Amino acid sequence: MRISRVIFSAAVITSLGGLVTAVAAMPAAEAAAAVNYVALGDSYSSGLGAGSYISSSGSCDRSNNAYPEQWAGAHAPASFVSVACAGATTSDVISSQVSALSASTTLVSLTIGGNDAGFSSTMETCVLHSTSTCVNAVSADETYIANQLPARLDSALAAIRSHAPNAKIVLLGYPELYDLSKSSTCIGLSTTDRTALNGAADQLDSAMSSAAGRNGATFADVRAQFAHHEICDGSSSWLNSVNILSISSSYHPNASGQIQGYEYVFANNAG
Repeated sequence: MRISRVIFSAAVITSLGGLVTAVAAMPAAEAAAAVNYVALGDSYSSGLGAGSYISSSGSCDRSNNAYPEQWAGAHAPASFVSVACAGATTSDVISSQVSALSASTTLVSLTIGGNDAGFSSTMETCVLHSTSTCVNAVSADETYIANQLPARLDSALAAIRSHAPNAKIVLLGYPELYDLSKSSTCIGLSTTDRTALNGAADQLDSAMSSAAGRNGATFADVRAQFAHHEICDGSSSWLNSVNILSISSSYHPNASGQIQGYEYVFANNAG
């Protein structure tokens, strides 16, 4: 009996020793799969409004403070490229951005849909014209979001999946622009205008969330993270209000919005 126990114990120790040796010898690359990350999308992903622009990005206005660059800097993926571009629509993603993807791409991020819905021109309308004109413009955007945007989002996400079949796709939403609880003491647009614009952002996020669900993507909602850091929140705002010296930056996240808002949410959904 004692001899059998000794033989059994020796066999177990030998087996465990071999297992430990095998695990120790396992290359780090096998223990943790390499991440090949590609950022797509519009100005909210390129970082317009966040400063520190990358000169080679030209009119796409990609920023070193944008959430893709910030995430890549913090997580050191095996490869990273951003082709996000200010002004991009779902058609632009399909025609000029998905070519950056491949079968080796493991992670994709994007914000898209706001330009399709015409939010940029609507914001200009709301700044320059009456409340009734603003509300009518927002209503037209909401009709577009309900009736036409879903198919466009589906097409963009399907094109991404076709070019990067092995990737996790993270579709990040848009924040509400205004803290309505402080609207009465906040100069600029009327509370009616602001309420309409926030409502349109909510409808856009709902359409994006549904599209992500239909296409096997992850929807990352940023609204809770931006709460109390919206326009009307003073120095704690993570969004640029109207800037006549840089109109294009208006209503876009500043550096804090990209880093503490978008990058934080993306990091929590990218793993």
